[in-house]
Amino acid sequence: MNELRPGPSASAPASADAPASADAPASADAPAPAARLAAFAAALADETRASICMTLLEGRAWTAGELARITGVAPSTVSGHLTRLLDAGICVAERQGRRSYVRVADAATARLLDELASYAVPDRDAAHAVPVVGAPDPLARARTCYDHFAGRLGMAVTDAMERRGLLRTDGVFELTEAGRLWCAEAGIGLAGGGRRRPASSCLDWTERRRHLGGLAGARLCARALAEGWVVRPPGGGRALEVTAAGERAFGDLLGITPREWA
Repeated sequence: MNELRPGPSASAPASADAPASADAPASADAPAPAARLAAFAAALADETRASICMTLLEGRAWTAGELARITGVAPSTVSGHLTRLLDAGICVAERQGRRSYVRVADAATARLLDELASYAVPDRDAAHAVPVVGAPDPLARARTCYDHFAGRLGMAVTDAMERRGLLRTDGVFELTEAGRLWCAEAGIGLAGGGRRRPASSCLDWTERRRHLGGLAGARLCARALAEGWVVRPPGGGRALEVTAAGERAFGDLLGITPREWA
């Protein structure tokens, strides 16, 4: 399978899977917004690419091989379609170890795709859902990813911080002013981290979404371990168990409940 390249480019040349005339601008003097809109529309003008976008609307990231199985096309074919979506800036590719995952580029693009999907299926009342490949518990439930939370617990923390206006997740993860104040009040220090960012994102291999990393993620995880909010089960490893004290702490700090990571 061809390697996916992460750099989106709305002005990239058309690939061989569609006639060149379908993507050509109306004139050489067409304004940049019109050219971008034309590239965006042309990239969606294929049922397989539209199906890929519907799959990605769930918010998770997928490999090219998985998308090939979901859409029912050959891996080489789906790779060409993904290149079109990457070039149009609709999707981005992220490297995690030896694998490359594809997701919708940002929240604004996801909202636009969702509006188009809603127009195509007016009475749909739920997001397009695709079963994700599961991981054995307890790793899928809660674990460490380097030095921060991952799994369903990591996503619950990330989602709660976004809902409360503490974290921006559109594009580069960034703490808001309210988020920095929350960290200070929660005893999560952000000083002394050198060049490490206060917040960063890390693709979760079980949830296929981005969770909170950076200093805030690391210091929250360190405090949770020190306070006994989470413990490692016998035998070690990266799995974590949330204690009764942790259930209370996560509820007090972020309003999340055990069923969000169960």
